[in-house]
Amino acid sequence: MSADLTPETPAPPAEVPPELPPYHGIALADVRLVRTPAEAEAARAALLAVDAVGFDTESKPTFAKGESSTGPHLIQLATDSVAYLFQIGANPPLAELRAILESELTIKVGFGLSDDVKRLHAKLGIRAAGVVDLSVALRGGQRNDLGAKSAVAKFFGQKLQKSKKISTTNWASARLSDKQILYAADDAQVALRVFRHWIAAGGQLPPQRPAKPPRPPRQPRPPRAPAPASGDTTPASADKTEPA
Repeated sequence: MSADLTPETPAPPAEVPPELPPYHGIALADVRLVRTPAEAEAARAALLAVDAVGFDTESKPTFAKGESSTGPHLIQLATDSVAYLFQIGANPPLAELRAILESELTIKVGFGLSDDVKRLHAKLGIRAAGVVDLSVALRGGQRNDLGAKSAVAKFFGQKLQKSKKISTTNWASARLSDKQILYAADDAQVALRVFRHWIAAGGQLPPQRPAKPPRPPRQPRPPRAPAPASGDTTPASADKTEPA
């Protein structure tokens, strides 16, 4: 019996997924750089007047081995229509930032916020409350967290462009470029847009942990009791028992 030498039919080429249309983020005209006390107060009023805001921070990158970050150097907070950028220089508007970030009535939503919250507290003493990390909330039982790019593709069918070159620029600079401003503003507002879409589709907020109360100031230790006189073996703190 002869072998069948008929050539096999080649498998059809794998289907290449279509390129997603680009995500169009916030316009430069809708970004506010908060520089003066009046601008900080206006931002505070606008951000506390809504139920939820987009939230993110940026820090100057570290490149040397063992070097610690001194961030955050920029805090981004966005409503549905406007993004506010707070540069953390020598005199940041701490009262306004604390009022916004520590409020439990205004939800702060963002992606991968664990380090942002830790740095915020370490540098500025602000304990952010009402924080929803969408990377965790949106994973829906899956093992891996969902990032902003994946969320935009999933919910909007669009491609979020995130430039690594811009993300590693100097965020501590006193003068930010337009590309830095748009990158930072988009990071905050895209989180809010994803959150709105997710909630409208039936998403459920995770239970919120109550904010930790501030630690009371450490009290000075009381002075030590004088050492007992020679021959007296009774400890100074012991109660002496009278004989019956």
